[in-house]
Amino acid sequence: MPRCFWCSEDPLYMAYHDQEWGTPLRDAQGLFELLLLEGFQAGLSWITVLRKREHYRQVMFGFDVQRVAQMSDAEIDELMLDPGIIRNRLKLNAARRNAQAWLALEDPVGFLWSFVGGKPVVNHFKDRSEVPAVTPTAVEMSKGLKKAGFTFVGPTICYALMQASGMVMDHTRDCDRYAQLANGG
Repeated sequence: MPRCFWCSEDPLYMAYHDQEWGTPLRDAQGLFELLLLEGFQAGLSWITVLRKREHYRQVMFGFDVQRVAQMSDAEIDELMLDPGIIRNRLKLNAARRNAQAWLALEDPVGFLWSFVGGKPVVNHFKDRSEVPAVTPTAVEMSKGLKKAGFTFVGPTICYALMQASGMVMDHTRDCDRYAQLANGG
């Protein structure tokens, strides 16, 4: 099956590409998880995060936003010793801060989706040379999230979140998923 240029032959990556990436996600917990994982990914490859995702789910309380928001400094210190995650204190502190900011929003799902007018933006990119790393909409989302108290939400992270959660559909036309998702499937 033809896949997007970024998808390797790794079975985990192929499953993520085929079943998740670019599929519209409006579940609050799922979006919260993606937001944190995109922050953990900063400066690394996405496959690194995918390989650690199940362990993150264990140590981040199933991405329960209430519980992540209440993480103590001692819990973060303990996580810094866990080789199953990306051990970066700034990113772990950001996860806690972002959970607190998430809880402060009246409708975090609606807030995130508002940047694309509430419905997926379907791009029709021919190949990898056309797919951007940042868009003006991602810059606006980044500004909005930062204003709301989030950290580790630069424009590149925001665009990756938008792509992953299906706010934008960036499967390229040479990918089998393009036809499925571009036609609302």
